[in-house]
Amino acid sequence: MRIAVPHSLGVEEARRRIRAGSGEVADMVPAFAKVTTAWPTEDRMDLTVGIMGKALTGQIEVGESEVAFSFEIPESLAFVEPLIRGQVEAKGRKLLG
Repeated sequence: MRIAVPHSLGVEEARRRIRAGSGEVADMVPAFAKVTTAWPTEDRMDLTVGIMGKALTGQIEVGESEVAFSFEIPESLAFVEPLIRGQVEAKGRKLLG
């Protein structure tokens, strides 16, 4: 699943907001999930989400005009995709708005 949140902030400001709001990024997934994050590059944050005994992996990539949130969701957890998508879209817009 890939969700692109457009912005007009430029990459520097978008990166600053994502880094400053990394706690809010963790809140973009359901409350019953455990989230760990790492920044392997300046513009990419990797996430691992533990949910119902499964691990979802994802990335947030900061770009000049959009921030892309990507998650690999196992078929057995496909039912949570709409919930995750809704949270990411709403909170991503708030964080970058």
